[in-house]
Amino acid sequence: MTGRTDRTLLGRLRHLYGDVFALLYLAVCAGLTVWAFAVSAGENEDASFAGVIPVLATAPASLVLLALPGGGIASFLLAVVVGALVNAAVIGWCSRRLRRGPAH
Repeated sequence: MTGRTDRTLLGRLRHLYGDVFALLYLAVCAGLTVWAFAVSAGENEDASFAGVIPVLATAPASLVLLALPGGGIASFLLAVVVGALVNAAVIGWCSRRLRRGPAH
């Protein structure tokens, strides 16, 4: 590493979401969201609660966004995507910090 920070958008995104744990979390959130849509499309009496799982997996940011006025699929997706991105950034930061070891 040269010591200089990469100031491009791609470099910043790689820094935020390039950690393996952050990427794994994003993949799980995407899978849960696809599962929720697949279950909701079928004839199932529990289908109305399927959307709760991705929202809880991306809490607390998704819960804040769901409290905003509006509704429907677009606000659900926005809440889950923003919640997942915020949480993945925090997970990536924590992972990098823990790998660095104890501060002296």
